Amino acid sequence: MVIALKARTFRNRYPRWMVGRPLLYASSALASLGDAMFGYSQGVIAAAQVQPSFIHRMYGPSLTLQDIENGNIGVSPFLQAIVVACINLTALVASFASSYVCDILGRRMSVRIGAVIYFVAALIQIFMPNLAALLVGRCIQGIGVGMLSMTVPILQCEIAPGHGRGFFVCIEYFFLNTGYALSAWVGYGFFFKIPSEISWRGPYIIQAALSGILFLWTFWLPETPRWLVQHGYREEGLQVLADLHGTGDTSDPAIVKSFVEMETAINFEQALGQASWRELFTQYKSRAIVGITCQLFAQSNGINGILYFLPENLLRAGFSVQRSLLYSGACALIYCAGTLPTMITVDTIGRRPLLLVGSVGLAAALATVGGLQFGADALPVSKTDPHWDSLQADDHLAAVCFYLFTYGATWGPIPWLLAAEIFPVRARAKGMALSTSSNWIFNFVIAFATPPLFAKIHGGYYFLLMASALNGLAVVWMFYPETAGKTLEELGAVFGDSAVDIKVADVSVVDATGGVGDGKTEKGIGLTSPESSLQKP
Repeated sequence: MVIALKARTFRNRYPRWMVGRPLLYASSALASLGDAMFGYSQGVIAAAQVQPSFIHRMYGPSLTLQDIENGNIGVSPFLQAIVVACINLTALVASFASSYVCDILGRRMSVRIGAVIYFVAALIQIFMPNLAALLVGRCIQGIGVGMLSMTVPILQCEIAPGHGRGFFVCIEYFFLNTGYALSAWVGYGFFFKIPSEISWRGPYIIQAALSGILFLWTFWLPETPRWLVQHGYREEGLQVLADLHGTGDTSDPAIVKSFVEMETAINFEQALGQASWRELFTQYKSRAIVGITCQLFAQSNGINGILYFLPENLLRAGFSVQRSLLYSGACALIYCAGTLPTMITVDTIGRRPLLLVGSVGLAAALATVGGLQFGADALPVSKTDPHWDSLQADDHLAAVCFYLFTYGATWGPIPWLLAAEIFPVRARAKGMALSTSSNWIFNFVIAFATPPLFAKIHGGYYFLLMASALNGLAVVWMFYPETAGKTLEELGAVFGDSAVDIKVADVSVVDATGGVGDGKTEKGIGLTSPESSLQKP
């Protein structure tokens, strides 16, 4: 049974002149600000780690730029790992809690609450006086990030047309990359304020502004048609569907057909009741495997070992602080560029081929970096190390750029898309929470393990990541079905569910009581497995 806090009516406040594609694209883009803020949080802490005043304020040592450029930072790798990784633990908790918020209060309200929490965290970090305040701010920020990272992909999938779902979720990931790129360039701009503390406090002001914009936009963001229908707001759901995918005409035959298919699937799933956590591992086991492993490999491929420490890694490769921040910004733009071709091709090429090609590309890039750094006394290599030379530093930068482009095109956006689309409505929030929790667990593991492993095994660390990329290749090949080109309701057949077949012919009107007028409807149930979903013939 679905629990809902239901008012008499549900009001959407978006202006009527936006109906159609403007509303669809604006909703997708501005909801994606939630992921942009996650990307921004990755970059802002990365840039701060090479700021002398930040190191002094948070860790204690008084350093000059020359000390940092010579690799004499003197900060414990363990302490650095805690600062970077703590956000992932609270994001993990929030991803589970927000599954209930997302189901009960709606996708829109979940985004709004996440924006408020993120704003509070940004304020704390603007004025933080010491390391304890930094940790508190990042832990609170993790709650906001966890809510947004779980909710935004669901919202994107549920407002997108079936044939373009991959494009819209890739928009979300493009915004995540853009957030990281923005933080990198903001960090570079504020570098010139050194030695003032505004050099690292300034980027947090931008962070607060982004969360404020997202919060305000949620008052005009439409709730998803599927959530509205699931919670009894049938007329409102039909209207939002017509506003997003049509001209606002609820009698449009194409809109009515889409609505009937969606409503039939939701009603059938509601008859089964809300999915339990246990059902994710029994009835929806194959989906759970895909949801968990796609995020596992997305993290164990090493992306956050690269991003969280990118300026510091480039610094130790022999570049100056200024150049390390500048090249971090350039790398971030390449990271964004990788997502652009995928936005165009993901719904035609498909999900599986992109993941398979991506695994090979990432393994090659990681092997290159590992080979360059193998045998060095530090990873990456500083100018004071006998293994360092300028050509090696440039090769390292080129390999990182190739890695980021490949990841941005494949293992970056696709796992978020798969996790959001593969679960039926009755299990979607919990399924997305399960998949997102896998992301945060392994995000934490990579972020926490990277500094000490760099110090211990040097270039061998990249070969561990390469092995994970190759393992991901094998798992995708054996277990991942293709989901491109299917509606959310049709995906049940892809996973071998039982099916509710619906044929809608000559439909023109849906009346207010729930009947279909001026048309014919045929329904049937095919029993092929314990799972249940909607299949369009």
